[in-house]
Amino acid sequence: MNTLEGRVARPSGPAVLATRGTIWIDLDNSPHVPFFAPIVDELQRRGFSVVLTARDCFQVPELAARLHLRYKLLGRHSGKNKLRKVVGLCFRALQLIPTVLSARPGLAVSHGSRSQLMVSRCLGIPSLLLDDYEFSTAWVVARPTWQLCPEVIPTAAVGGDSKRVLKYPGIKEDVYVPGFVPDPALRPQLGLQERDVVVTIRPPATEAHYHNPQSDDLLEAVIASLSRKPDVKLVALPRNANQATFLRQRWPNLLLNGTMRIPESAVDGLNLIWYSDLVISGGGTMNREAAVLGVPAYSIFRGKIGAVDHHLSRSGRLVLLESVRDVQEKIRAVRRTRPAKPETVERTALSSVVGQIVAIMESKAPISA
Repeated sequence: MNTLEGRVARPSGPAVLATRGTIWIDLDNSPHVPFFAPIVDELQRRGFSVVLTARDCFQVPELAARLHLRYKLLGRHSGKNKLRKVVGLCFRALQLIPTVLSARPGLAVSHGSRSQLMVSRCLGIPSLLLDDYEFSTAWVVARPTWQLCPEVIPTAAVGGDSKRVLKYPGIKEDVYVPGFVPDPALRPQLGLQERDVVVTIRPPATEAHYHNPQSDDLLEAVIASLSRKPDVKLVALPRNANQATFLRQRWPNLLLNGTMRIPESAVDGLNLIWYSDLVISGGGTMNREAAVLGVPAYSIFRGKIGAVDHHLSRSGRLVLLESVRDVQEKIRAVRRTRPAKPETVERTALSSVVGQIVAIMESKAPISA
């Protein structure tokens, strides 16, 4: 099983004695790991103790280990069956309780952990739910105390008490992508030549509750179209072992002739995006990472399109593919002019998110962004 990873620059310096309280962060899914890594660093730098729990879901353990995060692994992904999801959710909540009681956090923070919300509600712990997709259902099990989302999402679309909906500038990926440092060794490691047009493909999240089979049809059309183009090399990043098996069984000839490759070991996801000429994904995170890095991005996600993706589409940083015809007419598989390094930007999203967390810890009241 290969890993979608992003290498982020981690701050270094003398340790700070944690005296300002304890914050519990739950890493519930793969994208949450690189997102929270710089937040954890900054909170610890400011004197807070951070307790990390993690779910054995997709690449969460591998990512957390790669980014040197200390965490306790509790619970696992329960598959696509709805009944198993509900049972797994409740069982994981029970698994979390002893660790949380021992840590006695003043605030619970996650990017959509239903188990954390259940535990926080039962134990009376204030909670902060970060979210960048207004159609998610993370809070249906328990309403969080506060919600924090990108400014481009209308407050009315978030739901709940508008006074407890906080905002931060930019998008989720703006929190951690600016710390990315390219490594030019990646292409040779994958057997890719500089003349190759590299297309990174992330299949749809087939086990997610929001999955629409139309995304699978678009994936088929993407691979059928691009595999016929000269110089195009497809790098597929499956979400789990089952998806990797499916790709190998569905397109064995492309794997044999070198048109498609599935990395056998963990790869740096941000690095792969940077050295790709375009990215096509059935989920949000990889496309938005590409958009932040200035790499052409195409979405084959066919669920409800959220405000963040609409914003990126309007600004020309993301192309939403809605049909096989779109696949054939809108994708431009050409080599891009790649700068020596990503553009340097101020990390306002990171400072805003951390500032909101700190303000809640200190006052237990929300502040404006």
